[in-house]
Amino acid sequence: QVQLVESGGGWVQPGGSLRLSCAASGGTFRTYAMGWFRRAPGKEREFVASIGWSTGSTYYSTPVKDRFTIFAVNANNTVYLQMNRVKPEDTAVYYCTLQQAALTPPDHWGQGIQVTVSS
Repeated sequence: QVQLVESGGGWVQPGGSLRLSCAASGGTFRTYAMGWFRRAPGKEREFVASIGWSTGSTYYSTPVKDRFTIFAVNANNTVYLQMNRVKPEDTAVYYCTLQQAALTPPDHWGQGIQVTVSS
């Protein structure tokens, strides 16, 4: 059974950095893609970023492009989200996802991890 376990969340000041990790287990992921979504208080869940395991192609939403970087370490089935120059509006629960391709709907979700940006 596929499991996605997020770590690395917490509190960070505006302008700071934070790195989220997501370890995948329970399957073979070389032909899949992984990504991150988030849900801010009072808002709908939204796409943040995704990466294809085999292609390495990456995709970002407009609000995070040029500030966040998604990358994967195939050897340990882990995907990371490096968050730089964070803003208060980045405050949300972040969810790791696994899907067939980088821009297809997720098939699996992690449990979510809180990121709070405030001074």
